[in-house]
Amino acid sequence: MSVCPPQDCRSMDEVRTEIDRIDQALVDLIAERFGYVDRAWQLKDRPDEAVVPWRIQQVIDRVKKRAVEKDLPPELAEAIWRQMIGWFIQYEEVKLNETNGKP
Repeated sequence: MSVCPPQDCRSMDEVRTEIDRIDQALVDLIAERFGYVDRAWQLKDRPDEAVVPWRIQQVIDRVKKRAVEKDLPPELAEAIWRQMIGWFIQYEEVKLNETNGKP
């Protein structure tokens, strides 16, 4: 399947096709990231290890820098990543609590 750059799309159908292609790739990448998050909680001992503020900031800083390089509003990238990181932290905390016998 060839990629049609945004400026070459001549109809909404072409735009939607490209958005669908990108959405599929994003889901694939988030699933891959989730695999590492799933492994991360297994390497931790306590629920309080799920939140690592310096690491969260490091990830946000890198994402914002990359967003600027790609002409994406860094505020958008930060908002998306903070939401995703928040969900992953909750997931890790639940798993760690289950492993440590807490409800």
